[in-house]
Amino acid sequence: MDKDKPSHDQINIVIDKKHLTSPNPTNGNALYALGEIGEGYDLFREVHGQGDDEFIARSEAEVSLHNGDHFYSAQSSLNPGCTDGNR
Repeated sequence: MDKDKPSHDQINIVIDKKHLTSPNPTNGNALYALGEIGEGYDLFREVHGQGDDEFIARSEAEVSLHNGDHFYSAQSSLNPGCTDGNR
């Protein structure tokens, strides 16, 4: 095995309460596809302890996974517009 080549082990992860397996490392596009995350939604990795959860972009950027990582999706725009009628 070539030490310079990344390992593509299968990792157990959870996306929106669905238990899935993913190659590691992977990328944001692959995680969105695996979790069936539709347009208008963003993906986040839960971070233990204090601090914001990690935003996962829809991109080819590498994402390193850890066995048991939990991800969830949320609407991209939780406040989509004005609701006071003054548009």
